Amino acid sequence: MFDPISTTLALLVLALILFATEKLPVDIIGILLVMALILTGILTTQEALAGFGDSIIITIAGLFVLTGGLVKTGIVDIIGKRLYEVAGKSQLLLTGLIMVAAAISASILKNTTTTAMYLPVVLGIAEKTKMSPSKLLMPLAFGAILGGSCTLIGTSTNLAVSSAIERYGMAPYTMFELTAVGTIAAFVGIFYMLTVGIRLLPERGAIESFTKQYNIRDYISEIIVLPESRLVGKTLEDADISKNFDLNVLRIIRADEERIKPRAKETIQAGDILIVEGKISDILKIKSETGVEIKPDFELNDKILETDDIELFEVMIMRDSSFIGQTLKSLDFRQRYDLTVLAINRHGETIFEKLSEVPLKFGDVLLVQGRRRLLEPLFLRGELLFLEEVSTNILRSEKQRWALIAFGVFLLLSISGAVFSLNIPLVIAVLIGVLILLATKTIRYSEIYSLIDFRLLVLIASMLSFGVAMEKTGTDLYLAGLIKLYFEQYGPTALLAGFFILTVLLTQPMSNQAAALVVLPVAVKTAVSLGLNPRTFAVAVTYAASVSFITPLEPACVLVYTPGRYRFFDFVKVGSILTVLVGIVVILLVPVFWKF
Repeated sequence: MFDPISTTLALLVLALILFATEKLPVDIIGILLVMALILTGILTTQEALAGFGDSIIITIAGLFVLTGGLVKTGIVDIIGKRLYEVAGKSQLLLTGLIMVAAAISASILKNTTTTAMYLPVVLGIAEKTKMSPSKLLMPLAFGAILGGSCTLIGTSTNLAVSSAIERYGMAPYTMFELTAVGTIAAFVGIFYMLTVGIRLLPERGAIESFTKQYNIRDYISEIIVLPESRLVGKTLEDADISKNFDLNVLRIIRADEERIKPRAKETIQAGDILIVEGKISDILKIKSETGVEIKPDFELNDKILETDDIELFEVMIMRDSSFIGQTLKSLDFRQRYDLTVLAINRHGETIFEKLSEVPLKFGDVLLVQGRRRLLEPLFLRGELLFLEEVSTNILRSEKQRWALIAFGVFLLLSISGAVFSLNIPLVIAVLIGVLILLATKTIRYSEIYSLIDFRLLVLIASMLSFGVAMEKTGTDLYLAGLIKLYFEQYGPTALLAGFFILTVLLTQPMSNQAAALVVLPVAVKTAVSLGLNPRTFAVAVTYAASVSFITPLEPACVLVYTPGRYRFFDFVKVGSILTVLVGIVVILLVPVFWKF
């Protein structure tokens, strides 16, 4: 029979490796971990699945719906317009206002949601002010992360830890218990960004033309269909240029300069000019095999690829998009949505070749040619994010009042215990807010499940179960004993700093929630064994899991990475100092508000 502690530690190491390699989705890793706990006999089936029945899962799911109401009614657009009106073209003032607005919004909307909502707004401001997006987008993400640590609902991590500490006899966090230290840390972080960080930000991404920005000139050419070409008289479907020559037909121009959208049943005529996308070797191949001529003096620009209703767009693959892991071919993207993807930008690298076979990832930016109205349903479903300000006609702006009322009722009920002496559980407060959204049709019933990130819920439930395993097997006590043996002599503040650093390091390969829930049992049992206040250590771990700025692996940072044309080291350079500063604030102030 396996030793329970050794087995639990082995599973922890295996989970860390799987999280770091990103070979499997995080929810699948969580499910495999739960299965392993059952098969090794560490937990019974009921114990292993208990995390999935935790009230925190319903609470977080409800919060996704509540924040979805704010997103779908376009409330952030109003704030964005005010930012531009107040700040004008002052980079310092814009940076400060963006960070403050993002921090306040993230304290109730979660940092990833806030960053996604403000991203097109800030890109629009950058375009109006002729400012490099890279100067504004990193401050946006950092402001949102700082704000998310200020309230119980600011991040899913805070909620998950709040639920987990109840197992150790502690009361869950109140709505604003984390606000004091979180707000001070946010002010310190914003001050740093306005004095030092702003000077370290790169200046990139201010190119206006998509064709120049994506450098697609070498991949798009004009070919002239000669009278003797065997393509004459064939439809695009019959010619199947895409399959036979690996070329994408983007536009047909006739002799009278009429621009024709390349539909499958469109017949190719002599003299047609086809604008095609593909490698030069494939273009030369179609020339030799079909009797066409390559136009030598072709000068590509955005207008050639656009008409009155056909435009070029940049859209981003969202975190919970069903497109993740699929290819354009498996999605049948062009035929299903009548949209053409010209290029994919992934963390600064532009992909042109064999686009239909590239598995899509969260944060990928697609250069899309098509009609705006065809993209709007994908935006509303949360599949894609427009990297430009969204037209208000696709948002339910007339429902803004109800979205605010629903969220206001939820906030009021969530603090009812302190204000009105009514002990209304957080999960009930959330569900009442959701019911208001449904009753007023601010959110439609058919949309509810598309707003919820089920992968995150599965991950949190799995890690809650793993926490039970660490406690049941005594793994948390074993690790706490080792820490006490080797580090007790350095004092409680040094121990607190050690757990803060450990959590920050683990958030790099793991999700924030997983990192917090792995460190939490060890930190709590260490505090208990030393006769210290376990809540002090739990709070420090909670902050540490939410304030990592060192790499672009944090979801809020992933969202701005490609639109800002950042490089990996940009985050290391700017974010390392910020992480140290926030860490100092947390380590010094947490023992003041939560005594050792």
